Amino acid sequence: MAEKEQVRPLAPASERQSSDDEETAAHLKKTRRRKCIKCCGCIAALLLVEAVVVVILIFTVFKVKDPIVKLNNVKIDKLDLINGTTPRPGSNMSLTADVSVKNPNYASFKYRNTTTTLFYRGAVIGEARGPPGQTKARRTMNMSLVVEIIVDGLMANPNLQSDVKSGLVDFSSYTRVGGRIKMLKIIKKHVIVKMNCTMSINMTSRAIQKMKCKRKVKL
Repeated sequence: MAEKEQVRPLAPASERQSSDDEETAAHLKKTRRRKCIKCCGCIAALLLVEAVVVVILIFTVFKVKDPIVKLNNVKIDKLDLINGTTPRPGSNMSLTADVSVKNPNYASFKYRNTTTTLFYRGAVIGEARGPPGQTKARRTMNMSLVVEIIVDGLMANPNLQSDVKSGLVDFSSYTRVGGRIKMLKIIKKHVIVKMNCTMSINMTSRAIQKMKCKRKVKL
């Protein structure tokens, strides 16, 4: 009589349940890992987008632009002439320079004392100092600088008489404005604006003619 095949008993219900739990746990682990990867990917993408936006803003909107200093006008306030042409010895000559500082940036420009020096044929004949100030974002600040000229120092130049007889006396000026531009509490730029101007004064009409200016900015 052949031996009866042994019949293996079924695994206990507790063991089958344990196997199912392991599969479920593994599936949940994979799901969580996928969600974590997706979440990290989204965060990385957002950070990348923000970085790109910041870089674009820095090189466009928040890019530091040169302040623009202009000598708009020069007005003769005080000039005592002999026979309407020659400055009187011992008298003073006063000029008022209308200077503007334009700030094209999206942040304020704080500047220190403004200095304007007046020259006649290379010799200093007067100087004016303006107080420190601030030009708001994308605004223009105007200031009036009064230059007092000692006429005796002007008349000491041997070329003055011939220049006066020609009707026009040529002068030159040098203006320096130094300050700082600060953006987002991160970007700080120290700026120095220098401006050289040449002008001619009509001794008869006391008007300024042929005024030309050149600017130079140092960051």
